[in-house]
Amino acid sequence: MPGASRLTSVDTSPLETKLGVDFKNPDLLLQAFVHRSYLNENPRFHLSHNERLEFLGDAVLELIVTEALYQAYPEKPEGELTSLRAALVNSNMLSDVSEGLGLNEHLLLSRGEAKDTGRARQFILANTYEALIGAIYLDQGYGSARDFITRTLMPRLEEVISEKLYRDPKSQFQEEAQERVGITPAYEVHREWGPDHDKHFVVGVYLGRELAAEGEGSSKQAAEVEAARRALTAKLWD
Repeated sequence: MPGASRLTSVDTSPLETKLGVDFKNPDLLLQAFVHRSYLNENPRFHLSHNERLEFLGDAVLELIVTEALYQAYPEKPEGELTSLRAALVNSNMLSDVSEGLGLNEHLLLSRGEAKDTGRARQFILANTYEALIGAIYLDQGYGSARDFITRTLMPRLEEVISEKLYRDPKSQFQEEAQERVGITPAYEVHREWGPDHDKHFVVGVYLGRELAAEGEGSSKQAAEVEAARRALTAKLWD
């Protein structure tokens, strides 16, 4: 798979240079890119998968983004700050940032996962960004994690505001549907799969009997949000 041979070598300095972070423990950096599926095909690999790092990085990311928004907008109420934060840390945004950083070429995946470049890859990239933050936090501390997020994610805040990405798609779609066609949208789970630690859902949003759009997510709520987002685009209501 692209990038795997470089990452599994001892020298991770090219990636560290790309990220702008000099790791004391390169194995932490490497582990951030190890997807669970890779270990199924490489059971003797010397590191575990990245899910614990992702768990830690998710919490660090939320705290740092919350702090940044709190400091930047002293007059905004809690609800508006929550919407801005959600727009910055959702899987679409994080996967896009990961793509921009070139993380995709360094993922350690099974052959099957490596062939899937669709929505599932977006989730993997978003999770890898969080795992990377967890690795930076453990290796370098809070300040370095904050600097990395400030450099790589926070510049997207301007886009979030100018494009109104902070608007909740479900609320927006419901308002538009009730105003335009007098119908309250309903959501239905179409498919779900995966183990408990890596669930995926496909949810349809309906206007009466009409399927307006489908969305996929790692939770029912995330899938509903994605379905509403796609429905707004499909209906030209965005």
